[in-house]
Amino acid sequence: MPRVIRAKLHGLRVTMSDLHYHGSITLDPEHCDAAGIYPTEFVDVWNKNSGARLSTYVIFGQPGSRCCVLNGAAARTCQVGDELIIAAAEDVAPAHLYDLKPKVLTFTPNNEIDQILAYEVFKCPARAFDFRIVNVKGTQPAAVHNYPYVDMRAIRADLQTKGLADSAIDDFVARFLTR
Repeated sequence: MPRVIRAKLHGLRVTMSDLHYHGSITLDPEHCDAAGIYPTEFVDVWNKNSGARLSTYVIFGQPGSRCCVLNGAAARTCQVGDELIIAAAEDVAPAHLYDLKPKVLTFTPNNEIDQILAYEVFKCPARAFDFRIVNVKGTQPAAVHNYPYVDMRAIRADLQTKGLADSAIDDFVARFLTR
């Protein structure tokens, strides 16, 4: 049976690392629930900034925290702000590929869910197995671009301590940190 993608978090940014923790990746359970990723499930982690690739297991952090924390040895592979792809896989008989609809979540720089997509395998006249990406929610992607090594949470927190209102912070981010 081929191993195929079952769920994916695409563009999630590292919020912290903890070298002396037991290993694993700590994720917001709300993100995992939306994608269908389970606690203790093994996932592949691909760092878009460095090219590092690793395998580890998921533990849940605080709901709503938008956390992405690399623990143990994995902490050496990522920096805060690095953009990751986190993928869960499943072994599936080819005939069942048509039934599998992996969810793919994309993220803004603040680790907010941007889009919910699905991968679909379908039969077409040219081949038994073809592929398409479906926008589940019908939304357009946010107008954000990636800035490696920028800790958006820290910037927002710093601006809040300086007394800026949330709307002013949003304007600042839109004006200076997006293209």
